[in-house]
Amino acid sequence: MDEQSLKELLDTWVDRYNRPEFIEDDPIAIPHAFASRDDIEIAGFLVSTIAWGNRKAIVRSGYRLIGLLDHAPADYVRHASQEELHRLRRFVHRTFNGEDVIAFLLAIRSMMERFGGIGLFFEQVYRESGDMRVAIDRFRIEFFRREHPARCEKHLSCISRGAACKRLNMYIRWMVREDDRGVDFGLWKTIPPAALYLPLDLHSGEMGRALGLLHRKQNDWKAVEEITAALRRFDAADPVRYDFALFGAGMSGFLKCEDAVR
Repeated sequence: MDEQSLKELLDTWVDRYNRPEFIEDDPIAIPHAFASRDDIEIAGFLVSTIAWGNRKAIVRSGYRLIGLLDHAPADYVRHASQEELHRLRRFVHRTFNGEDVIAFLLAIRSMMERFGGIGLFFEQVYRESGDMRVAIDRFRIEFFRREHPARCEKHLSCISRGAACKRLNMYIRWMVREDDRGVDFGLWKTIPPAALYLPLDLHSGEMGRALGLLHRKQNDWKAVEEITAALRRFDAADPVRYDFALFGAGMSGFLKCEDAVR
């Protein structure tokens, strides 16, 4: 498939999957339940953190967690007492449990006190460095600066150790991208979409390899850089918009259609 045909195919898939109808069954539905920036940022960060496994189970767990936060995540993070935090110990989603929730909320509280919020931290570091890789790496360092159980660290991938950081890149995509479809939020306006990296997962990785956009076998950070660089050939200003194409087509079984990747 030549470059122009491939771009046309990807653009068709973006149009098919970058739609509001996509929201209901996706983890992004949870932050879409809120209006304020702080609530959206915190709800989005928490649900993206547990976004592995079955999508329906992720969404159910996301709503359950938000319910435990009294449907007011920012207020809960700022003001929850020790007794209120203790009640979160009942939460479990796969290996992410109540102890992790409490540690994450306290880390978010600390970041809000030091920087004003998660987004303001990312915007500040990007303004200073001009590199989202630096922002992602520094975020993890700052997030775990306060005392925390060591087990919590496995729930936030480390870019400097070569991890693909799929969930964090997905969250950043939600917060940065903005178009006329109303799926992503476009809250972090000082970070350009051109700076983003693809939230590489099993589906987008397999589809990327089938289309010749990715040759590395492992879904690690080097693969993220490779496939994002390939997507920049088709849209340098907003390469991660093709996340919708690769993930959506992969989920829909296009790999089984010979004509789709010929």
